[in-house]
Amino acid sequence: MKLRLLLLSIFFTQQLCAQLYKKIHSKAIVVDTHNDFLMLVTDEATVKYRNNELAFDKDLKGKTHTDLARQKQGGLDVQVFSVFCTGDIKNPFLFANQQIDSLDAVIARHPNEMVKALNSAALLKAVKQHKLVAMLGVEGGHMIENELSKLDALYQRGARYMTLTWNNSTNWATSAYDETFKKDLTYKGLTDFGKQVVNRMNQLGMIVDISHVGEKTFWDVINTTVKPVIASHSSVYNLCNHQRNLKDEQIKAIAKNGGVIQINFNPPFIDSSFAKKENHFFQQHKTETDSLVKAGMDGWVMENYLYSKYKDEADAMRPPLSLLMQHFDYIINLVGVDYVGLGSDFDGINLTPQQLDDVTTYPLITKALVQKGYSKKDIHKILGGNFLRVLQANEAK
Repeated sequence: MKLRLLLLSIFFTQQLCAQLYKKIHSKAIVVDTHNDFLMLVTDEATVKYRNNELAFDKDLKGKTHTDLARQKQGGLDVQVFSVFCTGDIKNPFLFANQQIDSLDAVIARHPNEMVKALNSAALLKAVKQHKLVAMLGVEGGHMIENELSKLDALYQRGARYMTLTWNNSTNWATSAYDETFKKDLTYKGLTDFGKQVVNRMNQLGMIVDISHVGEKTFWDVINTTVKPVIASHSSVYNLCNHQRNLKDEQIKAIAKNGGVIQINFNPPFIDSSFAKKENHFFQQHKTETDSLVKAGMDGWVMENYLYSKYKDEADAMRPPLSLLMQHFDYIINLVGVDYVGLGSDFDGINLTPQQLDDVTTYPLITKALVQKGYSKKDIHKILGGNFLRVLQANEAK
């Protein structure tokens, strides 16, 4: 009898938890600040590998992490789409505009389901109308081609943040990759022009994104900006010492600045043991890897191909959801609940944490937060409220 009562108690507790997290998730404004879907439809190597047209408004389950129907299924209200290209693209500004064109075309086909919001007021209006809000973030300052006028042009087309660097440095800001691995840098941090870029972004109301930047660049930004910054897709260095992650003093500085850190789901950024597992995987398949590289296959595409081919091995490498949640807890324990959010990097990463297979799984983040004892108010902040606050602060004149 006691066992039966215990089992019934557990069952009803689980049912209440399920109802609670689903209700909280549906009521919250859920924002993901970094999704690379636009790269998939414009990058030549990726398009060639996929061997078919990837349209956001088609059913792409099993092909991508993202499509319109699945984002709605996942309860997502606001998606910031990354406008991205590598540093070796010849005409990065043109490429950026092509990606924006591709998003605008989808929105034009589905005006009752999607809208591109240019400010927080339009965002809130569209959320009330139950439309998916599309926003744009430029990933890599090289796309302005060293011209403030091109920064202005991308803002006019809807870009509401810019990541100052990608892995490659610009002529005016050094990246985390270069500051960590290059020994022959002629400068570190922001140049005078780099500070002009930050100042201009502040004037426009375009959020400065410090994901990917080096430590010297980071501190130069903090000492230059007069508006809150974001890390659109970064995680915690003390939990996983990857150069792309943020150290405690940086996290504290972002909190003092009033900014927000949007946690990245990418396994190398959340699991300190992943690099060793990944290295072992590619050593196990070295002959095939070397053959694909020799044949000219793009590195990112090659990884995706091998992970798909050897799915069981790849799945075994994926970190548990609980490890991702530790990054949220760490920041909250260090500086408070007002400075963390979601920056998944879906469709820009080849593997995801366990259970987070695609954009339909955002509610599992909410479920984990409920189970950890966070209040509804705090969960609403984490899911999107913190980013909305920073967006509004950047709009203020």
